[in-house]
Amino acid sequence: MTIAWWQILLLTMLAFWMIIDQITVGILCNYPLLIGFVAGIIMGDLKTGLVVGATLQLMVLGVGTYGGASMPDFMTGAIIGTAYAVMTNKGIDFAIGLAVPVGLLMVQLDVLARFINTFFLHRVDKYIQQGNDKKVAHNIVYGVFPWGLSRAIPVFIMLIVGSKFVKSVVNALPQWLTTGLSTAGGILPVVGIAILLRFLPTKRFLAYFIIGFVAAAYLKIPMLGIALVGAAMALIYYNRDATSQIENNENVATKKKSLKEENEYDNGEYED
Repeated sequence: MTIAWWQILLLTMLAFWMIIDQITVGILCNYPLLIGFVAGIIMGDLKTGLVVGATLQLMVLGVGTYGGASMPDFMTGAIIGTAYAVMTNKGIDFAIGLAVPVGLLMVQLDVLARFINTFFLHRVDKYIQQGNDKKVAHNIVYGVFPWGLSRAIPVFIMLIVGSKFVKSVVNALPQWLTTGLSTAGGILPVVGIAILLRFLPTKRFLAYFIIGFVAAAYLKIPMLGIALVGAAMALIYYNRDATSQIENNENVATKKKSLKEENEYDNGEYED
């Protein structure tokens, strides 16, 4: 498939907007699944966009950026992965294998964007001291551009080369490298799930994990069915926990009442 100019334009605009959205209004936020969904619509292959985005989403579950730290930008990876998967028709695993290095590359460009943005921050401090509200507002808006361009420019360059160049590069790749990228694309989602499980009380809910594994591996229940079973188990656990909490509160209240009755004087007064 040959990518059209309007698709390049829309994907570049999506790359520019998504990082601004992440740090402001939060419509798409930090969700490669949603970015892949939109990229799939633009490329005319919604299924591929969802699969690429969902696979990358598994890799960032339980991972966040705090205190100015940078993390792999798999939202940009979702755009490139979806576009390349549709253009080359090489499969999802190969697209994931390409999307991961793109996401890692974005870490360096994210740091560069933060560094450039300090220029506008210093100007904001300067105009605050001068009491110039208009220039403060203008420089805050100017600070948006280093963020957006740090994503939009790489995406534009990667897409502007066109499908012919991409296909020629893909065809020139040795078979061992293609196989390695496909294998890595299949393994990396498992790594994301493992990271998530590391921060969850896995031992406490081990029985639920076993039930889910049996349902998926042996009973071949679709993911929607497993999700509904998980929701039902969560509801049962919540109701049972709430009931136990009420009973504990009643027991505590009963014990307090008994202690007060034991410490009551004959004249009806209580011990301090």
